[in-house]
Amino acid sequence: MDGGTVRRTVLAAGAVALVPGCGGNGDGSGDGSGNSGRRPPQPSGPPAGSPAVKTAPPSAGSPAQSPAQSSAPLARTSDIPVGGGKIFADRKVVVTQPTEGEFMAFSAICTHVGCTVANVEEGTIDCPCHGARFSVMDAAVVAGPAPRPLPAREITVSGDRIFLA
Repeated sequence: MDGGTVRRTVLAAGAVALVPGCGGNGDGSGDGSGNSGRRPPQPSGPPAGSPAVKTAPPSAGSPAQSPAQSSAPLARTSDIPVGGGKIFADRKVVVTQPTEGEFMAFSAICTHVGCTVANVEEGTIDCPCHGARFSVMDAAVVAGPAPRPLPAREITVSGDRIFLA
């Protein structure tokens, strides 16, 4: 099955899920517009209080964690060489340490034709497809056909751990 088929299936399923709510408030008094005239249309999304929008309060006596810190760390700071970096292809991110203690993250997807960068060496993040190279300092294009820098990604450094935001 191609990606387009999956998308059409998902959209069709979503459209079917919306049909029951189209007739007003369910008592037949609606005009078919989804607005019975008694209240303004409500924003779509999960119902209030559903697990998708509710966050659990921290346990008594435990410090609150930021969303980035509640997931597994991406790496340890010691995993990222000074003047270099490390690619996390499964997360589509590259983390660099341009100078000691300064960590940056960028998309690992080359801006030329979308290949995943393959290595970080000699101060550049290198794409294997057409030779594009990006600076570990700011992901600026250093060489090759890439039209623009790698987009920045947000990370959080907490102690010796790096989290993808």
